[in-house]
Amino acid sequence: MPEESPDVSATTCEYAARSTGVDRLLAQARAGLRRLHPAEAWAATRRGGVIADTRPEFQRRAAGEIPGAVVIERNHLEWRLDPTCESRIPEARSHDIHWIVICAEGYSSSLAAAALRELGLHNATDVIGGFDAWVEADLPIVHPARPTVPRGPGEGGLPEAGPRNEGLYAGRRSMQ
Repeated sequence: MPEESPDVSATTCEYAARSTGVDRLLAQARAGLRRLHPAEAWAATRRGGVIADTRPEFQRRAAGEIPGAVVIERNHLEWRLDPTCESRIPEARSHDIHWIVICAEGYSSSLAAAALRELGLHNATDVIGGFDAWVEADLPIVHPARPTVPRGPGEGGLPEAGPRNEGLYAGRRSMQ
């Protein structure tokens, strides 16, 4: 995989012009994003940003989840976050929402964020390095007894307390 680059530069654009295949597509997607380091993403949630976790269940089960993140399967992302779609989730009330997509390593999330921008969600971005970088930055994670179920149309809010989500806030780092 290509080396991570946190900043968009002429080099990124030059790389996109001369590369082929998925590397070119990835470079083009990232050229249109102001990608966030994990700590910046966490801070953005305190200002109203919403993290959309697109990692599959087996990854969330193994590594944990981000408190307050909305779990959405990648193949449903555009339908759940488009405020004009009948299959949207309640948080998708405007094109102005600051959606922060996260995947395992920060590759598919870049492509997903670029697709959201194509839908008119102009504040969509992703996390540099993905969930792996989130953990490395020692940011809060939780280990629910069972992974959070991906959100469906009209479903909203944090999961209710109960046996299904026992231990939801028993993460590595205390919440403040």
